[in-house]
Amino acid sequence: MPSIEGVYNAAQTINKVCKKTPLELNERLSELVHASVLLKREDLQQIRSFKIRGAFNKIASLTNDECEKGIVCASAGNHAQGFALACKQLKIFGVIYMPATTPQQKIAQVAMFGGSFVRIELTGDTYDACQKVAIKIAHENNKILIHSFDDLKVIEGQATIALEMLEQNKGTFDYIIVPIGGGGLISGIITVFKKLSPSTKIIGVEPEGASSMKFALDRGECVALNEMDPFVDGAAVKKVGDLPYAICKDSLDKIITVPEGKICQSILDLYNIEGIVAEPAGALAISALDFLGEEVRGASIGVLLCGGNNDILRMPEIKERALLYANLKHYFLVQFPQRAGSLKQFVSEILGPNDDITYFEFSKKSFRPNTTALVGIEVLKVTDYQRLVDSMKSHNFKFDYLNNKQSLFEFLI
Repeated sequence: MPSIEGVYNAAQTINKVCKKTPLELNERLSELVHASVLLKREDLQQIRSFKIRGAFNKIASLTNDECEKGIVCASAGNHAQGFALACKQLKIFGVIYMPATTPQQKIAQVAMFGGSFVRIELTGDTYDACQKVAIKIAHENNKILIHSFDDLKVIEGQATIALEMLEQNKGTFDYIIVPIGGGGLISGIITVFKKLSPSTKIIGVEPEGASSMKFALDRGECVALNEMDPFVDGAAVKKVGDLPYAICKDSLDKIITVPEGKICQSILDLYNIEGIVAEPAGALAISALDFLGEEVRGASIGVLLCGGNNDILRMPEIKERALLYANLKHYFLVQFPQRAGSLKQFVSEILGPNDDITYFEFSKKSFRPNTTALVGIEVLKVTDYQRLVDSMKSHNFKFDYLNNKQSLFEFLI
């Protein structure tokens, strides 16, 4: 198990490479939950993620013989960047296996941080598939696998965040909210707080579509999810690590799952209001604040903002998911009479003054009395949906609502 002594040693090891990131009071979030919300800004690390802490601490601990064998890792992005920078700093060559679906922005960052000391191999569609390849190659070629979360030295490296938070906060933390992917980060946070601040409650947060820790804890064994939504790529792991599971099983106070759409709204709020760029996994812990309830009123809450590597090309999808979660975006299959003026009637008589058609696909088929159009409508208020539906019914426009038809809906977004 990781130890507090190991965490102190890790702090010394990573001192020259990692920034001591700020702990900032966020007034908007504090007002939201009527508490004091302090953000630990790991998005301000050199690689814009906390992952450099664990990767560097692990690689720096290797012997010369182990380094000569060669090192490999598997990562969806942030661990790969930490691994790459550590290889360059320590002048050790490494091979990085990344899912073929990794955003190009993260691949480019990994290449930049590692330079000539790393080689990138794209394989598999998910982190788990990619990890299997890395484990197989490491085993067959007698290389050292630098695991992204299921490793003692990696966990102790991530735990240095907790040392900084306790040093930076003038008072005590009542709660610490931590995102969970494979479980390395929260295991490190637990290791420090249960020793140095045992009264602090540790709350873990997972995406609703990739809640692998909750799944394992509910079943009482470290088992893998059957299916997973890969959208929150930095936290989308089918099976958490054995070591993190053992730590969380005994010491995690609470676990919350958050819908992906809510995470997207948190990303947009951070960008539009505070000017903070957060990736989905980076905003995961913040998105859980709405789910804490009255128990945290007046409390001191530390929240991990753990990563800012968000590809700008993902923003349209992020906005779409946020609108859908907020019930402000609706898709319909609408039957239009095959007569002149039917579309004009729909726009002038069905839509409200603030409704906006954001998607429209229609092909005229003159041999039919009616034809179907796919219509996406963004409304201003949640209550506008019922008014829209009532208006279509009263004007005899037949329609089929698509938001609750998962297979058709996934085709759209």
